[in-house]
Amino acid sequence: MNIAIVLFDDAEELDFVGPWEVFTMAGNVMDFQKLPLEKPHVFTVSETGGTVRCAKGMRVIADHSFADAPRADLILVPGGQGTRREASNPVMLDYIAEAAKTATWVTSVCTGSLLLTVAGPAKGKAVTTHWGYIPQLRERGENAVVRDDMRFVRDGNVVTSAGVSAGIDMALWLVGQIWSPDLARASQKGMEYEPAPPYQAMV
Repeated sequence: MNIAIVLFDDAEELDFVGPWEVFTMAGNVMDFQKLPLEKPHVFTVSETGGTVRCAKGMRVIADHSFADAPRADLILVPGGQGTRREASNPVMLDYIAEAAKTATWVTSVCTGSLLLTVAGPAKGKAVTTHWGYIPQLRERGENAVVRDDMRFVRDGNVVTSAGVSAGIDMALWLVGQIWSPDLARASQKGMEYEPAPPYQAMV
């Protein structure tokens, strides 16, 4: 099970690190419990395969360039300020469009849904995004609906999540769909992911 996480400059860190942790934790649980399941092979991919500087300054060296990346069963596109630039990058958009043709699941976190929309896979689909970008995505008028009341939205094989931490919830759901709910629950327990925030967001 090849899982490609797309990177670009100014990608939001937790958008991709959260799902990375979920998918790799699922693989660790398979090993620990000796489950006879196909393990996830999670890798990062960027336009050139070089170092990517993320939104908060984290530097990540992508495992592959677009040119040499393995075929992905699942593609995940994060958000962040870099999506506004990448929405006009034909190399990025071509990679997403081509990878989506053979992927079983096409996913995004935060404003990654903008790239899925411009590249084509999410065009005409129900999607969500970070709450702060919902008006802009709606204004484009390219999606069937832009939901503002859900952590993640599935429309066919396209799954988009709201911002930042919502990608963890989406990834856990995907583990449940691809493998089993029991594996998703064990992965969540392994991560000690039990959200109980001390502050409620006041907007």
